[in-house]
Amino acid sequence: MPDHSSLADENLLRNQLLRTSVELVEKGLNRGASGNCSVRLGSGKYLITPSGTSAEKMSSGSMVKMALTGEVVADGKPSSEWRFHRDIFRHRPDVAAIVHTHSTAATALACLRRDLPPFHYMIASAGGDSIRCAPYALFGSQALSNAALVALQDRKACLLANHGVIALGSSLDSALALAVEVENLCEQYLRALAVGEPAILSSDEMAAVIEQFKDYGPQALAREADQ
Repeated sequence: MPDHSSLADENLLRNQLLRTSVELVEKGLNRGASGNCSVRLGSGKYLITPSGTSAEKMSSGSMVKMALTGEVVADGKPSSEWRFHRDIFRHRPDVAAIVHTHSTAATALACLRRDLPPFHYMIASAGGDSIRCAPYALFGSQALSNAALVALQDRKACLLANHGVIALGSSLDSALALAVEVENLCEQYLRALAVGEPAILSSDEMAAVIEQFKDYGPQALAREADQ
């Protein structure tokens, strides 16, 4: 994974984090000051969006630099959810970016406290044959972070009960693309449930999809989300 430790790299990532925050609102995944996102820096640090600030009021300088030990490195108040961002970066070296949304369909399903089963093959875009729903815990708490880590084991996305969704990526673009895909899947699943119980793909069928996805890649998913 690249070491984004230079000032030029940091400024680039600050701008990307701002752009992602704006796109989350433009795509309808977040509203007002809801949700947050972050990106890994080199030398055990990361950038995270500020607390209680809508995307339209953010600037690249608003992004808060934090250490993976939990301390704020530069001025600013980080999102109240900084704990699960920190813990995901600490425990998942494969992750370079995190997007957290309160998008409508994903949050509705999370309020039902239901996992998203393999009713559609694109469930595999999150890395497995389901998207788990983590048990409820108070926002911003260590308990929420612990629950999210369990739900994200061998996965790139999870729901948070009565809360929202977390999507992980190797870049902000891929994390955003996955958040878009999860929202789309949750909407499809809820619509199917309104008619009846959707058919569920078997373990063998999903294993074949997951194998196929090894050649699909985050770049293709990102392109699909922009269409």
